[in-house]
Amino acid sequence: MSWFPILLAAHIVLAVALLLPSVLLPFVLRRNDGASHPATKALTTMQGTGTLIIATGLAITGTAMLLILGPELLTQPWLLVALTLYGINLVVAAVISRPNLRRLIGLSMAGADDDTWSRRARQQRYVAYGMASVIGVIGFLMSTKPNLW
Repeated sequence: MSWFPILLAAHIVLAVALLLPSVLLPFVLRRNDGASHPATKALTTMQGTGTLIIATGLAITGTAMLLILGPELLTQPWLLVALTLYGINLVVAAVISRPNLRRLIGLSMAGADDDTWSRRARQQRYVAYGMASVIGVIGFLMSTKPNLW
C-alpha cells in the first residue's frame, strides 16, 4: 500500500487549516455574541495554540512528500508560484488578518460603537475574501499543474 495519498490528503488539510481561522473568523464573528460563540472560540484556539502544531505537521508532511517525489519537483513553475502565493497568504494572515481580528474581538467585548465595529468587520471580510481567492488559485495550480513557462 502506498502512503502517498494519505500523506497528500493530510498535507492539504493542514495547509488549509493553517489559514482557515483568518478566512472564516470575519464571517463567524458577530457583534451580538463576540468571542463567546463556540465557533469563534474554536477558531481563535486553532489560530492561537494550534498554529504551531499545524505548521509543524505541514512541514513534516511537505518534507515527506519531497522525499517520496524527489527534489526535482521544486523546479516545477506551477509549484513555485503556488508556494509563493501560499507564503504571501501566510504573511497577510500573520501581519494583517490576525492582529485585526484580535482588535475586532476586543471591540465587540468592549462595547465600542456599532459604526466603528461594522467598518472594521467589513474591512476584515474583504481581507478574508482576498485570502480565500488566493487559496482558490493555489488549488487550481495544484490540481491542473499548468505549464507556466
